[in-house]
Amino acid sequence: MGYSVAVVGATGNVGREMLAILAERGFPADEVVALASRRSMGVEVSYGDKTLKVKALENFDFTGTDICLMSAGGTVSKEWSPRIGAQGCVVIDNSSTWRTDPDVPLIVPEVNADAVAGFTKKNIIANPNCSTAQLVVALKPLHDAFTIKRVVVATYQSVSGAGKDAMDELFSQTRAVFTASEMETKKFPKRIAFNLIPQIDVFMEDGSTKEEWKMMVETKKILDPKIKLTATCVRVPVFVSHSEAVNVEFEQPVTADEARALLARAPGCLVIDKHEPGGYITPVEATGEDATYISRIREDSTVDNGLSFWCVSDNLRKGAALNSVQIAELLVNRKLISPKKQAA
Repeated sequence: MGYSVAVVGATGNVGREMLAILAERGFPADEVVALASRRSMGVEVSYGDKTLKVKALENFDFTGTDICLMSAGGTVSKEWSPRIGAQGCVVIDNSSTWRTDPDVPLIVPEVNADAVAGFTKKNIIANPNCSTAQLVVALKPLHDAFTIKRVVVATYQSVSGAGKDAMDELFSQTRAVFTASEMETKKFPKRIAFNLIPQIDVFMEDGSTKEEWKMMVETKKILDPKIKLTATCVRVPVFVSHSEAVNVEFEQPVTADEARALLARAPGCLVIDKHEPGGYITPVEATGEDATYISRIREDSTVDNGLSFWCVSDNLRKGAALNSVQIAELLVNRKLISPKKQAA
């Protein structure tokens, strides 16, 4: 008998992607339920070749549900995840609410799968920030081999990371440029069409944004608390897929060829690195794919044991929905949970 799975926030970008990936990967579910707020009741969403009608989260009983994929935002998760967990359902949460909680494991399966066993404290598992997820997939094999001291990363993050309204804003502003129409700016602090915005999330006291702070604390929690990391996070006029320019300083010497060979064998990584025009991956090519693509691997002569590279990944998939489903697969494959209906 298979598992019972609920997707909360099923009408959003990530929620719809979660449903698609559950079907794509053949997750062993006998029942999949789409949940959202009351105003979305009755909305139809796709699950493979099936159509599901959205039910209201407020009225749903989770006592017979095994896994809840939560993608309804931090406010909803803060209220509902503990309540759902208390009913014996494991919550895999995509918001930032639980990532720094010491009793909640923060998981990227290719990086720290063993930490998932800690979910029993609260029945909640956190999914990392989208920009962190792809970064640590690339850093993990390098850290294991050469020990990372410091990371400097600049992100180029697509508007889908800010939700459907942000994607609509990029579309409408782009159209306004070509039609000389009035341009509205609602979702972002400045125009995003044909522009870059060096701010994601709110500013903190030290001048960093919260997105930059998240990358630092989450990388430490997932990979190694000794790693020093500084980030500059930039929103770019791209619909889907985040890109990152990464500079790493190691304790041990490393060559570009060694790094390239190591990353080519690493789970979740795909190296596309030819020293020719177009011999690298861009966001358009990564969209709809599962891998973290790595290109432009080269030695940095300005620091001892330095390396630079470019990485790109679909933020709606590896940065959110795919990683959540992979965590659910981890629970099943390691026999950390059993279907309640079978147990009954």
